[in-house]
Amino acid sequence: MVNSTQVSYFTLAAYIDTGLFKYLFFMIIMSLYILIICTNVLLIVIICMNRSLHEPMYLFLCSLFVNELYGSTGLFPFLLLQILSDIHTVSTSFCFLQIYCVHSYGHIEFVTLAIMSYDRYLAICYPLQYNRLMTASKVAVLTALIWFYSFFVIIVTVALTLCGNIINKVYCDNYYIVKLACSDTRVNNIFGLVHMFTVIFGLVLVILYTYMRILKVCFSGSKQTRQKAVSTCTPHLVSLLNFTLGAFFEIVQSRFNLNNLPNTLRIVLSIYWLMCQPLINPLLYGLKMSKIRTVFKSLLTGRKM
Repeated sequence: MVNSTQVSYFTLAAYIDTGLFKYLFFMIIMSLYILIICTNVLLIVIICMNRSLHEPMYLFLCSLFVNELYGSTGLFPFLLLQILSDIHTVSTSFCFLQIYCVHSYGHIEFVTLAIMSYDRYLAICYPLQYNRLMTASKVAVLTALIWFYSFFVIIVTVALTLCGNIINKVYCDNYYIVKLACSDTRVNNIFGLVHMFTVIFGLVLVILYTYMRILKVCFSGSKQTRQKAVSTCTPHLVSLLNFTLGAFFEIVQSRFNLNNLPNTLRIVLSIYWLMCQPLINPLLYGLKMSKIRTVFKSLLTGRKM
């Protein structure tokens, strides 16, 4: 994250004049935001109010859904305001706040998915020892670490002298602000590389290791074990691949010159990881996980579990 006293506002140059279509885009984005809020809040309430779902996997899911609401709020209200606005400027302080929200959301999402991989690994590879290995206190500690570490690791403020204030994007992005710097950015670059190789690479290794072990158990285990692994791991794998794909789109379009692509496509690629993950996860876990479906049906019909 960067800080500068030389610039009082930034101009978001990726917005294009859509005329009256901006009201259509506003309604579409607003509908998606309402859907995200309703589905995520619904699943949070279902998990919190039903004791049968107070298990490690569902508690981590609850943390994931809270993060979806947090990340969406960091993007959608501002995006809706900018769609209707004719002047796409944002104050420096708000721009840095959005950068913080977006980056901490991404970090929490990835760390949570890695912890969920570890949880599935214990449940499938060590089913008899699972309750001893993944206790309620351990879940609480891991969840607290996910949030506190992700919030504090982003707080790295380096004073930069900026030689411009035009960001070719629809929301504020740390990498684009660093590119505007005409002062030394080595500290930012070093921190980014160290963070990538120590944290992100480490989490990728955890995810790969856990799923290699899960696959080994699946191939050598019984049909029931394979069915359990598929039913519990499929939603998580789809969510993980979707987030990774979205993050890859974001990195590619930020780091490389993609001016030959249509502006609309560049915008979609830049917000895919912030928009599709909060949309897909509640629907994915709500539809694929039978226990959540059963609890939801019981709440609708008024039957007791």
